[in-house]
Amino acid sequence: MLRAGLMRQLTGGVYAYLPMMVRALHKAERIIREEMNAIGGQEFLLPALNPESLWVQTGRRNIPNFILSVKERDLVLAPTHEEVIGWLGAMHIQSYKDLPQIWYQIQTKFRNEPRPRSGVLRGRQFTMKDSYTLDRTWEDLDTGYDLHAEAYRKIFSRCGLKFFVVGASSGAMGGTGSQEFMVESEHGEDTVAKCPACDYAANLEIATSGLSAVGRATDHGAPEKIDTPNVKTIDELAAFLNVPHERLAKSRIYLHDSKPVLILTVGNDQVNETKLGAALGGGEYRAASPEDLRATTGADAGSIGPIGFKGRIIADLRLKNANGLISGANVNDLHLRNIDLTRDVPKLEYADVRSVENGEPCPSCGQALRVTNAIELGHIFKLGTKYSEALNIRYLDESGQSQLVIMGSYGIGLERILACAIEQGHDENGIVWPAALAPFDVHVVAVNMNNSDIVLHAHQTYRQLQQAGLTVLLDDRSSVSPGFKFKDADLLGMPVQVIVGEKGLKNGQLELKVRKRGERSMVPVDGVVAGVQDLLKSL
Repeated sequence: MLRAGLMRQLTGGVYAYLPMMVRALHKAERIIREEMNAIGGQEFLLPALNPESLWVQTGRRNIPNFILSVKERDLVLAPTHEEVIGWLGAMHIQSYKDLPQIWYQIQTKFRNEPRPRSGVLRGRQFTMKDSYTLDRTWEDLDTGYDLHAEAYRKIFSRCGLKFFVVGASSGAMGGTGSQEFMVESEHGEDTVAKCPACDYAANLEIATSGLSAVGRATDHGAPEKIDTPNVKTIDELAAFLNVPHERLAKSRIYLHDSKPVLILTVGNDQVNETKLGAALGGGEYRAASPEDLRATTGADAGSIGPIGFKGRIIADLRLKNANGLISGANVNDLHLRNIDLTRDVPKLEYADVRSVENGEPCPSCGQALRVTNAIELGHIFKLGTKYSEALNIRYLDESGQSQLVIMGSYGIGLERILACAIEQGHDENGIVWPAALAPFDVHVVAVNMNNSDIVLHAHQTYRQLQQAGLTVLLDDRSSVSPGFKFKDADLLGMPVQVIVGEKGLKNGQLELKVRKRGERSMVPVDGVVAGVQDLLKSL
C-alpha cells in the first residue's frame, strides 16, 4: 500500500489516505450502502466527539487501551457508537410502533492502541461501518442479526474476498453472542481454530475441541509427598516421574482485583486469558509476579499446587472430577501425587480456560483442527439489554407497560476490506485488485509520449473508455521509460491494462493485459472498448 502510493503514515497508527486509496474506499462504501439499505437500514452520521459522561453511564470509560480523551474538555473520541445510538434511541423511541429499527453510519473511529501495528489493520484512527438494531423481542433481535449476517456475506462476496465465519468473544462490547467474518492470512492479528472437514470455526478466544477429559484413574489413596529437586517445568516433571502429561496438573496464579486466584490446567495446556477473564466474571486481572507467588503460596513457579491454597481455584474442564493427579505442594522442590480434585480441593470451580492447539479433534466431527492466523473483516454482536439498562432505552408495549429495547451491534472495517483484498490478491510485482474495489477499471499505458501517433491513440482510447462508463487511469508521463510504466502498472494492479505501443499501432491494434491472469491479447483499435468490457465481465 505504501509502495503503490495508497497512503502515508503521519504518526503511529495514523495514516493519510491518498487518491487511489480514497477511490477504493468509496467503492467499498457504495457496496456496503447498497446492502445495508437493502435490509432496511437508515444512514446516520454521528459525532466522533462524545461527552465523557455518556461512557461513564455504560461503564466503558476506563476499559484499557480503548478510549482516547480530549484533555480539559470532558470529551472522548468515540471508538464505537453504542452510547450515542442509545442516547438517540432513548430520545426517539416511545412505543412498540417505533420498532424495529436498523440505524447505520460510515464514520471515523479512534482507539487508544498502545502498540499500533500491521499498517491499517491495527491503527488508532480508522473508518468503520457500524450499524445497530433496536428491537422489541429476542426473536426480533435474531431476525435483525440474521439479516446483517446475510448482508455481510453479500458485501464481502461482492468485494471479491474469500472469507469464513467464526464464533467469537464479545469482549468490550458485551452481550450474549457474536460472530466474526475473517480472512485467513499469516499476517492476521487474530488466531482461529478451523475444521477443514465441516463448518466449525471459532476465534481462539472461545474455541473448543473434542480433546478428551482426563477422567478418573484407579484410586491410590491420600496425597503423598514426593521430592522433585530442581524440577521446574511440566516436561521435566513428566520425565523425572515417568508419567504422562495428562496426570500432571499445572498451577498458575493470577491476581483478580488484587486477590490471588489459582488456575489449574492439564500438563502443558496454555491458559487462554480471554476465556479466563470470562470465568473470573470481569474486573482487572494479571499474572502473578515471582514475588506475588512467594507471598501467596510460599513457593516459586513449578512447585505450586491447589492443596492448601487459600483462595479461589478454577480448574479447566478437562480436569473435571479428575483424580490420580500430580501437582506442586507449595514447597520448593516438592510435589504431591494421588490428588483427587473431588475429595481434596473443596469449593473448586470448573470452566473452559485453555487454548485449543493445532491438530486437536474438531468438537463437531472429530477431524483435526487447523489453528491459523486471520484478519477480522467484520464483527456482529447480540448486545441484548446491556446498553438499554445503562441508558434507559425503553418503549411502551401493547399493554402500555414499559419495556427495555433489545439491541444488536454490527461493524465492518473499511480499511480492512482493502488490506484483505491486497493480502489475497497480490504477487511479486504488486497489487492484483478485485474488479469491484479497484481504484480504476482500466489502466491505459502510453508507451512513448514522444511518438505523436501513440499520444493521439492513448488519449482517444482514454476518452472512449470513459464515455463507455468505465473509470480510466492514463499513464501519459513523458519522463519515464516504458519499463517503469509497465512495472508501475503491475504495482498499482488495475484489472485490465491497455498498452498503446508502436508495434501494435503499425497493425492497427492495441494490447490488452489481464492483471490477475497475466493474459495478453491484441484487439483492433476500434474494438478496444468491447474488448475491455468483455475482459471485465470475465473478472
